[in-house]
Amino acid sequence: MRVGITGHRGLSGGITEMLVRGELWRLVTTFGPYELVGVSCIDEGPESWFARSVLEHGGKLEVLVPAGASVVGRADDHHRGARLRLMNEANAVHRLAAVEHGGLGDDTGRALVGMVDEVIAVWDGTPDGEPARVAGLAQQAGLYVHRIWPAGCERP
Repeated sequence: MRVGITGHRGLSGGITEMLVRGELWRLVTTFGPYELVGVSCIDEGPESWFARSVLEHGGKLEVLVPAGASVVGRADDHHRGARLRLMNEANAVHRLAAVEHGGLGDDTGRALVGMVDEVIAVWDGTPDGEPARVAGLAQQAGLYVHRIWPAGCERP
């Protein structure tokens, strides 16, 4: 089972992080470790927490790198070390090619949806933002979307 992740950024720290990490672990462990492939951009927050949960459960990790993005991030990025560790443990890294002018542009969400069987959306349900867009794309593609937003979570 190939499972992708999208989520609100800026959730690190406090009760929201604890609640989301717990739900991600609960969900990841519903899959057999040898059948699970997690696909993530490993951004700070839910995407990295999911990736770590997949690896700790014994699943495989594939990293999706958006077009034009540095594979490891800027030198002053405080999440760089965690990103490097996750990339070193990944089974594959997929780097998206840049789209020529006049095309659809960098569409990491579409690429993610095209690579997975299900999507986890760490999302408060509001109609704006990347999680809403990716969840909508997944639903249009006929994929099941696991929405995670435990009671007590706060959006940054």
